[in-house]
Amino acid sequence: QGKFTLLRDTRTDGSFLVHHFLSFYLRAGCKVCFVALLQSFSHYNVVAQKLGVSLTAAKERGQLVFLEGLKSCLDLMFGEEEEQPGQPSPLQFISESASSLKALFDFVRTSLTAEGSDSWKSPVLLVDDLGVLLSLGAGPVAVLDFIHYCRVAVCSQLRGNIVVLVHSNEDSEDEENELVVNSMCHHSDLILWVEGLATGFCKDVHGQIKIIQRLSLELTGEQDRVQIYQYKIQDKNVTFFARGLSAAVL
Repeated sequence: QGKFTLLRDTRTDGSFLVHHFLSFYLRAGCKVCFVALLQSFSHYNVVAQKLGVSLTAAKERGQLVFLEGLKSCLDLMFGEEEEQPGQPSPLQFISESASSLKALFDFVRTSLTAEGSDSWKSPVLLVDDLGVLLSLGAGPVAVLDFIHYCRVAVCSQLRGNIVVLVHSNEDSEDEENELVVNSMCHHSDLILWVEGLATGFCKDVHGQIKIIQRLSLELTGEQDRVQIYQYKIQDKNVTFFARGLSAAVL
């Protein structure tokens, strides 16, 4: 509890990790706030059903609070957003001159603050994908401020966990995105960095994952622990193995 996990992908798609954490925390009985900026609810629901979890049922019983970013953006842009009294849209910054993400933070904090009738375990904030906020017009400082305040509220005050996905490319000219990615790497307790193979596409090995445990954050004098595995994504699970030890190779 109280940990910040960064999912980072380069030259490949790391969204399978988002689906894993979403189904993992729902099965564990945690209260989950999912800020989904990349795909629709039906997309996440179809994948979750393959993993044995129903997002619709989780929403109905109050365990899952789902922000469908794609729909909210369209509703805001075309003036169809149905605002509740005293509650602006979480993505209100799109239609404002100042790129403040306060409304989005208020949505997260309200969603995860336990009510008297809640019996869920520790709260979890899941964001897919943070870089979309930059594409929608938020500045890198505003995005980093949003993550900072979420860490204080969720990790420190509520003793919950945060899992955030960001895309990165070292050769990219998108300086704002790289600034956000590098800043978050310095503050993460755990980094799961998914990379495409340097040799290109392979049918039996889809990429490699670098697991970085930030022991240096604990001020114990230890260096960060790094483990590297390769993986293959299957229909309902993912197979991990040491580099060069794929079943197809052996």
